[in-house]
Amino acid sequence: MNLVFPTERYRDEWYGILSEIENAGEKIVPYALKSNTDDYTEYLKITNDFSNGVNLNGWVPADTFFLVDGENPRILGAVSIRYALNDYLLNFAGHIGYGIRPSERRKGYAAEMLKLALDVCRSKGMDKVLICCDKDNIASARTMLKNGAVLENEVREDDKTVQRYWIRL
Repeated sequence: MNLVFPTERYRDEWYGILSEIENAGEKIVPYALKSNTDDYTEYLKITNDFSNGVNLNGWVPADTFFLVDGENPRILGAVSIRYALNDYLLNFAGHIGYGIRPSERRKGYAAEMLKLALDVCRSKGMDKVLICCDKDNIASARTMLKNGAVLENEVREDDKTVQRYWIRL
């Protein structure tokens, strides 16, 4: 398993993972997997801009990676790594957001993807990361705990409870 930055090679797979998630009636997670576009060319520009810290519109520098298995271009999941926190991220979202496509869940991919994302964070000089999930997202909480997360607290966001976990690197 490895993390790859979005490139032209993953165009068809990107449309495929988005379609699978939407057909399952789910929200796209992480948000950075789609951003605010339905066009892959525009998506590549957005991900490059965020990676380079430009056109952030109030957000923070971030990288989005696809989880793939070796040379197979099938996107198993995606992870967004944010290298700073604004007020919203500090309270409700954290440094890392991730998601696995519905047909690939329950195979250990989320834990492996988070482990790889933590390696990226270490390589960027980060010493701890905040990761958040809805309280009812037991699978995500387990994924974080497998990677050494410690629950700091729970906060309310609108009509849901968000759990805030820290991982020391």
